[in-house]
Amino acid sequence: MESIYRYADVGLIHFMAYPQCIKGEGPILETLREIAEDPFFTAVEVTRMEDPQVRKEAAKLIKEAGMKAAFGGQPCMLTQKLSLCTLDDAARKACITELKRCMDMAYELGCVGFGVLSGPVPDDPSKYGEATDRLVDSLLELCAYSAQCGTMPVVLETFDRVPFGKNALIGPTKEAVEVSKRVRKEFPSFGLMLDLSHAPLLGETSADMLGTAGDHMVHAHIGNCVMRDSSHPAYGDEHPRFGVEGGENGVAELADFMQELLRCGYLKAGEPRIVSFEVKPIAAWGETSQVVVANAKRALQKAWAQVQL
Repeated sequence: MESIYRYADVGLIHFMAYPQCIKGEGPILETLREIAEDPFFTAVEVTRMEDPQVRKEAAKLIKEAGMKAAFGGQPCMLTQKLSLCTLDDAARKACITELKRCMDMAYELGCVGFGVLSGPVPDDPSKYGEATDRLVDSLLELCAYSAQCGTMPVVLETFDRVPFGKNALIGPTKEAVEVSKRVRKEFPSFGLMLDLSHAPLLGETSADMLGTAGDHMVHAHIGNCVMRDSSHPAYGDEHPRFGVEGGENGVAELADFMQELLRCGYLKAGEPRIVSFEVKPIAAWGETSQVVVANAKRALQKAWAQVQL
C-alpha cells in the first residue's frame, strides 16, 4: 500500500479540534504546537489570531514544522453572524470588511488558501436568486482584494441547508458549481471546499458530491455529523468524532470518500493536496481534543488501507 502522503497533505483544523481557540484568543500557540510536533500532520488550518505577537510566533512555528497552512474565515462569520449573501448591503459590506481583515492575517501566517461560506438562506425562498447574486459580488470583491496582496485563492465551502444545521444558501453542490463558474470567469484560482461531514446533511453521497464538483473542488475536509437524533449533543453540523453513536460517518464512509477523491482526480500520486480533519470533542461527554484527534488518525489509517489505488 502506497503512503497516503504521496497523495495528500493530511491536515487538522486547529480551531475545531481545539474549540477554545475559535474566537481568535485562548491557548493558540500551545495547541498549535501539539499539531506541529505531530509528524502525522503535514497541514494545518487556522483562523483569526487577534494578538499580533501570537500571529508572528504561529507563522514561525508553522514554517519551522514544514507544514502547509490554510485559513478558515468561516468561524469569524459564524461566531459574529456575518453573511456574504445577505440582501442588507450594510451588513454584507461589514462581512467583507471583516474578512479582508482576516485575509491580511492569513497572508501574515503564510496560508495557501482562504475559506469562507455563503451565509444563511434568506427567509423568503423567492429571494434565493438575488442572494446568490450578492454572494457572487462578495466573492469577486474578496478575490480582487487577495489578488492585490498575493496569490492566495478564496475558497467557498459548501454547507448544509437544513434548519437544524447551518442552513446555508450554498448549499447543494450543483448550485455551488454554478457560483464557482461565475467567479472563475474573473478569478480562475477560485474553487470549492467539500466536506464529508456535510454530505449526509445535503442528502448527497460522496460520489454525487465529488462527481458533480469536478475540477471546481480545490480543498477537502473529512468529518462526521449527527442528523437522526435531535437529543444528541452533537446534533446538526457539530463535527463529532468518527464512529460516534448515532453519527453518519465511520471508517467505511471515510474510505468511500477517499476512494472518490482519487476517482474524481482531486488526489493524484506525487501531487499531494490538503485533506483536513474537521473533528471536535463533545464537551457534554467530557471528550478531550487529544483523544478525538487520535480517533481521527486511526480512522484515516484504516480507511486508507481499504482504498484501491
